[in-house]
Amino acid sequence: MFKKLFLTLALMLTGPWLGAQTWDVRTHTLQNGMKILVREDHTIPNVAFYLFYRIGSRNEQPGTTGLSHFFEHMMFNTAASARTPQFDQAIEAAGGASNAYTDYDVTVYQNRVPASALPLVFALESNRLAHLSFDPRRVESERGVVASERRAVVEDDPLELLREQLWAAAFTAHPYQWPVIGWMADIEHWRMADLNRHFAMGYSPANATLVVCGDVKFATVIQLAQRWLGPIKSRERPRPITTREPEQQGERRTKVVKPAQLPALMVGYHVPESAHADFYPLQVLRGILLVGRSSRLYQRLVDRESLAIAVEGEMDLALDPTLFVITVQAKAGADTLTIEQVLYAELDRVKTEGVTERELQKAKNILRAEFHRQLKTIDGKSQALGNYEIFFGDYRQLFGAAEAFGQVTRDDVIRVANRYFTENNRTVATLVLATNAPNVRDRQPPP
Repeated sequence: MFKKLFLTLALMLTGPWLGAQTWDVRTHTLQNGMKILVREDHTIPNVAFYLFYRIGSRNEQPGTTGLSHFFEHMMFNTAASARTPQFDQAIEAAGGASNAYTDYDVTVYQNRVPASALPLVFALESNRLAHLSFDPRRVESERGVVASERRAVVEDDPLELLREQLWAAAFTAHPYQWPVIGWMADIEHWRMADLNRHFAMGYSPANATLVVCGDVKFATVIQLAQRWLGPIKSRERPRPITTREPEQQGERRTKVVKPAQLPALMVGYHVPESAHADFYPLQVLRGILLVGRSSRLYQRLVDRESLAIAVEGEMDLALDPTLFVITVQAKAGADTLTIEQVLYAELDRVKTEGVTERELQKAKNILRAEFHRQLKTIDGKSQALGNYEIFFGDYRQLFGAAEAFGQVTRDDVIRVANRYFTENNRTVATLVLATNAPNVRDRQPPP
């Protein structure tokens, strides 16, 4: 259930194709503080029920890393007061499906069910929020599951291990420095007191936003919410994260030496949080550099220089300043230091020569196509509304995003490239093949 990349898709949900369009979204806040967003969509007799908790790895601390992800697992177990099958089984028996993901800032529970099963979903969500079982046997069982997941997903995957080391090197103060799945030493040593404290902090109605899209009536949703979720008392919300990462004063470098098929390179640049005005120019720049086979870096590294087999970029939604990460999967025999030189040359070319109007428009067109694919479903609508409510402060920012995105100019793209893509602001992580490690000579990195 650990889905590191899920939020990346939500970055596409902006653009001029929205025009002046708005959705008829109705809202209600329960007395316990839970906010509810409802979008009626009667095109199909189904419902997407998304529950966003503002709890993620940024709310952890050394010794308790990974607890947010651990509770994502725990929440699918039978609650203490329930005489029903486990959560997944009950949803599947009703003809639906459930899932969840944890990230740095949020934990999100996703239910997709026939409209007739909406009362069941409310009852199940209420039960696990109010009566989650902390049976020691279940805790130890899930601890083992999470530890095994870490070994399989991170420690046995060279690229994921490299990504983990990149973030650990790039952040020295902010909690984005530790992985969402947690450090193994912490996973093995959580105490019951740690679990109780973390659950009480994060799983409170006032710390949650519910988004319901589909074949529903607003009045019915609110009635069910008041019955099943309204009586649950809220607790104190997580303490605000006031730590800000100091400005990086020089390039940082790290490497992972591990058996792998091919070497790889990751370069991370510090960039602002999603609610910052530079979010939009950075997304356009990402499109120009990294999206599709006609993008600048693909054309240069894969097609022309034949140094790589793949190149991609990501900038996840984030409540705090985050990373813009460029990943290059090197071709067999290619030198990662040569790849760096070519990469930096292309970034410098944006700074000095700029981009064409055609490139600018192409990037926006690609984002538009991705947007339409996402919002064809009620799941995509629920995800978009929740993301804008959490990361941009108000779901209505989704409808104002068109104007902000449409105003991005070539000068804006040049400005953000010069502002963020600098040597002092970057962290470089290199995957070195273990079989070649004894022959790797220390060399000076490119300027």
